[in-house]
Amino acid sequence: MMASILGIQTKAAKEYAPVAVVDATGANSASSENTPALVAVEGGGASSSFSLKTSTPSAPVQALGLGARAAMVIRKQMVSVLLAAVSISALLLFWHLATLYKWNFYIRFTNVPSPEAVFTNFVSMAGDHRFQTNIGMSVKRILEGFAIATLLGVMLGLVCGRFKILRGLLFPALEVLRPIPAIAWVPISIMLWPTTETSIVFITFIGAFFPIFMNTMAGVKGVDPVLLRAAQALGASEFTVLTKVVLPAALPSVFTGLAVGMGVAWVSLIAAEMISGQFGVGYFTWEAYSLIEYPNIVLGMVVIGVLGLLCSGAIVWVSRLLMPWVSLAGKGSER
Repeated sequence: MMASILGIQTKAAKEYAPVAVVDATGANSASSENTPALVAVEGGGASSSFSLKTSTPSAPVQALGLGARAAMVIRKQMVSVLLAAVSISALLLFWHLATLYKWNFYIRFTNVPSPEAVFTNFVSMAGDHRFQTNIGMSVKRILEGFAIATLLGVMLGLVCGRFKILRGLLFPALEVLRPIPAIAWVPISIMLWPTTETSIVFITFIGAFFPIFMNTMAGVKGVDPVLLRAAQALGASEFTVLTKVVLPAALPSVFTGLAVGMGVAWVSLIAAEMISGQFGVGYFTWEAYSLIEYPNIVLGMVVIGVLGLLCSGAIVWVSRLLMPWVSLAGKGSER
């Protein structure tokens, strides 16, 4: 009886086993260049096996795929550049017209310098050593403060998000300090630190730390528990789980915190330089206001905006470098 049942099963397996070979260069694989083909091997039932056969497309097809992708990337970048140019041009046009006709409808443009005056002033000051020193000092301070904030914010965010005991121990104290504005730290930082330079870097650090810490902790707490259980079931140590599973899964939240923290860091830095600095873009802008040098005021603001844009762009570039899967997954939501 059992022999007849096994014979029927074996015959059915042979009769209905897949025998078609899917060609990777055929119509069904037009969207992929190296689509693996499933090949049925003779045999049925428990002895049957399948193998993956990769069929490489011909050179013209492969070249066409690469060329199409390159053209798509270039076209997408050109569209982005074009939209950015239109946006900035519209802003400059509004600024030019407002200063040309001295608009005065609640917002007064009577004393605001024109874009041409600011650009002329920038050209004349571009080679000035003091102006270059101010920019260099601000960049140095922002990099130092932001680097320390990134290191401590990510580390504390990881451990506080992962370990409940440490979160209960550290989070209440940090939560008390978090609502204090960075500008309020200026007097106490001058008393705490031996030099004005160190106090400015500390204020920059305070501005960047809390957004990075909060977003990192939120990202760690939001990691899928299935990933954690899978890693632990495979024998991964706690350090491996933290560095190989938790941190990569929380990277989108970490980079969100970095982007927000960079913006707050620039706000904190400029405020600190205006109050207690002797160099820096913030000090340059405040000094121009004190001396009633209107073109220099706007020039300082433009420099701050450009530097902030470059820093934010660097964070976005690093995030795409470390998280290529995010940009690929996000294409479906774009229109």
